[in-house]
Amino acid sequence: MKKLDKLILTAFLGPFFLTFVVVVFILLTQYLLKYLEDFVGKDLGFSVFAELIFYFSLNMVPVALPLAILLSSLMTFGNLGEHFELTAIKSAGISLTRALLPIGFIVILLSVVAFFFNNNIVPKANLKAYSLLYDIRQKKPALDFKEGAFYNGLPGYSIKVSKKFPDGRTLKNLMIYDHSQGKGNTDLIIADSGKMYMAYNDKYLILELFNGKNFSETQDNERPQGYTFLRNEFKKSKMVFSLESFELNRTKEELFATNKLMLNVSELQKTSDSLRNEKKNIEKSLEGNVKPYYSFHTRQDSVARNVSKAQAINVNDSLVKANKQQILNRAVNQARSIKAFTSTHVERLYHLTKDSNIFEIEKYRKYTQSLACIIMFLIGAPLGAIIKKGGFGIPVLISIIFFILFYVLSIMGEKWAKESLVEVPIGMWWANFMLFPVGLFFWYKARKDSRLFETDIYTPLISGFKKIFKKK
Repeated sequence: MKKLDKLILTAFLGPFFLTFVVVVFILLTQYLLKYLEDFVGKDLGFSVFAELIFYFSLNMVPVALPLAILLSSLMTFGNLGEHFELTAIKSAGISLTRALLPIGFIVILLSVVAFFFNNNIVPKANLKAYSLLYDIRQKKPALDFKEGAFYNGLPGYSIKVSKKFPDGRTLKNLMIYDHSQGKGNTDLIIADSGKMYMAYNDKYLILELFNGKNFSETQDNERPQGYTFLRNEFKKSKMVFSLESFELNRTKEELFATNKLMLNVSELQKTSDSLRNEKKNIEKSLEGNVKPYYSFHTRQDSVARNVSKAQAINVNDSLVKANKQQILNRAVNQARSIKAFTSTHVERLYHLTKDSNIFEIEKYRKYTQSLACIIMFLIGAPLGAIIKKGGFGIPVLISIIFFILFYVLSIMGEKWAKESLVEVPIGMWWANFMLFPVGLFFWYKARKDSRLFETDIYTPLISGFKKIFKKK
């Protein structure tokens, strides 16, 4: 490796790792904010959050790589230009294309790694992340007794606390309805005070009650009224509640394995092909199913073939006159039937096409996100050489603009492909096709040492416009 290559790689790798970590953190934070309500009040623990953040971080890698490459390459060549190192390289007879080669080789390598990572690692990480997220959503919130309100989180019990002391354990004026027998509000416990604490590794909640009464109503067929009412007083009583329903129960990951986010390229292609084959089979069977509705077009009456055309017309006219209303009702019913039949099949074909497009979109996304690394490098490196500004100021602003442009174009193409307005490959490659010429344009201008973003070269043009408007 030559000293020039080592210099450029050293200048690139530092900003790349820094920007990559920052971009992953920003994207991860924005993504997890959508599920913030599902995490609040469930006492999940650090290990669950760490596992979820780790898997979602792997999911963000293919999205963060293009932006990190764009920003770091722009910063690298912006710094080289700002400190006149790029000028010294060119004065030594080394072209800009040669200066781009070491980083270009790294970017191509990163694109290949990004594809294999997106195809093999990300589906497994998605399976782990989304199955865990589903279990978190299903988990009950942690115990939280509110003053003056009934708490129904414990299965079979409804508990009301009038006052909760600051220590979080001492309670005042408790009312407990026992619904565990499924007989309604027949069992009631009232206590002057109480104390709660956990036991057996927080698997059980123990509630100690003081100075209370227990009211119970049971059915008694031997008594005239049919019910027996019991009342007991106690100085101290203890109730034990199982907290098994509050634990995080894990669902089998196999139940999520068929989702598009959990499949690699070959599995996505296989699923898409099976959906398209199902669509073709429905289209083939459609003609045979519709044909009976048009039997009056295909019916061949042997008697009618021997009758002359004039006689046939007379017979049909007489039949129409005799049974006009009956024929009209039959025609209307038959039209309604075929309309309902075709509408159902058209709707089914539409959904099959859309589902097939969705799986194909996810397949092509793995290619487009990988190639976007090269395109962002083609935009960022020449643009940094033209601007000659490093740091986090102008490079960050320009990177955000181009990344938003890439994101908007990707969303547009994806939407067109999903609705079958364009072919799926065209819709998914749309953003790359649009930005690739932009990268070539900046590379061409950088080779020619263009002063593309310097305001003084536009001064004569602006002055000319001003003169024209003044004359008018």
